[in-house]
Amino acid sequence: MIEEVDNNVVVYTDGSCSGNPGPGGWAALLRFGDRERIITGAERQTTNNRMELQAAIGALQVLKFRCNVHLHTDSSYVEKAFNDGWIKNWIKRGWKTASKKPVGNQDLWKQLIELEEMHDVTWIKVKGHADDDSNNRVDGLAVEAMKNQ
Repeated sequence: MIEEVDNNVVVYTDGSCSGNPGPGGWAALLRFGDRERIITGAERQTTNNRMELQAAIGALQVLKFRCNVHLHTDSSYVEKAFNDGWIKNWIKRGWKTASKKPVGNQDLWKQLIELEEMHDVTWIKVKGHADDDSNNRVDGLAVEAMKNQ
């Protein structure tokens, strides 16, 4: 008998930076069935946007097989890039913004796109520093990671 695999994963991500640029941290909370996993990381000199991207990258990197991912982020930068077609337009324009400037953080965007294509990801925008307990939790973990590096 073949066992059915539940491949649904709920993810919450957040990035933090003290100064912009400055020291930063990121965190991701992954829920897979009744299991939960937290991952964090930090960099000595970075930006908030890089930490938001790194949180999503970190979350998708730990998945061992193709999953249906509901990724929650309070970063409009990350969410709009996927949901509003920014990435497709950047690629069409040779990684240039609408104002013809190079897209920032291309290294992380390219890594995130590659990981995103390995899964079925739904990007969900949540309001930061509001009443979402999971978002508040990853916010605290990202700040902690930044401080403890």
